[in-house]
Amino acid sequence: MAASNWTMPHPSTFILLGIPGLEAAHVWISIPFCSVYLLSLLGNGLLLAVIKTEPSLHEPMYLFLSMLAFADLVISTTTLPKTLCIFWFRDHTIHTNGCLAQIFLIHSITCMESGFMLAMAFDRYVAICNPLRHSAVLTNRAVAKIGLVIVMRGAVLLVPHPLLLKQLRYCKTNVISHTYCEFMALVKLACEDTTVMSAYSLAVSFFAGGLDLILIVLSYILILQAVFRLPSKEARRKSLGTCSAHVCAMLVFYTPASFTYFSHRFGHVEPHVHILIANMYLLFPPMMNPIIYGVRTPGIRQRALHILGIKID
Repeated sequence: MAASNWTMPHPSTFILLGIPGLEAAHVWISIPFCSVYLLSLLGNGLLLAVIKTEPSLHEPMYLFLSMLAFADLVISTTTLPKTLCIFWFRDHTIHTNGCLAQIFLIHSITCMESGFMLAMAFDRYVAICNPLRHSAVLTNRAVAKIGLVIVMRGAVLLVPHPLLLKQLRYCKTNVISHTYCEFMALVKLACEDTTVMSAYSLAVSFFAGGLDLILIVLSYILILQAVFRLPSKEARRKSLGTCSAHVCAMLVFYTPASFTYFSHRFGHVEPHVHILIANMYLLFPPMMNPIIYGVRTPGIRQRALHILGIKID
């Protein structure tokens, strides 16, 4: 599959190698990948059904969570079916337009997920620091507007990525050492100056993920200050309990995302390690979010067990 005597500056297809160095283990690697994907589909589908059918969960926190669950379903489905085709059927070819669409969906939905995390942090901030105004500030109409703004931000900021990549000349090779199309991987294949494009991508990453993370941390600093001013130990415990699931979900989302981002741009990590963590970044949070919220939220847990037909005493 090596692209020798490369003569096509605008290829109609790209070649996804999978995980270089671990080709012999692709079939074995596919087993946990497929298992995680199926759990993601089941967990997020069930979470959406629970929130839709349980009136007590029609609150801002859970409406934002349902948006996050839907985004999780889309982002995992964007990448894993093609990855499994590489592992199982050695189908390494992907059409250029499909590759660019994959890049747009991965990065735009990741941006949206970061926005939903910020919206959930804002909901917790208002609920704990200014509870009397919570219902007035975060009405269903306001939640819908916030969700729309987050979706539009992700789409508008990231739509230049595939458009700019389509204009590049790839005179080196059309082989991508990855399981899916990734923005920086294509940039490195170009034979033109990509300084401006890389700078734009860096700026978008900071404006979206970086700024969101800063605001989330700031919101939780204010939340902790408010919680520890509460007079009763029980009130402090209850307030911290309502935030614990969100904090766990943020750690699951931002930890592999940060590692993937910095290792791809600035680090020198073994390719197979980078690719495995990059896949974990796209697959692990969608699997874990329903588990985290199911365990930490009695309303979700009880309704999910009812839908599954599991009776508890």
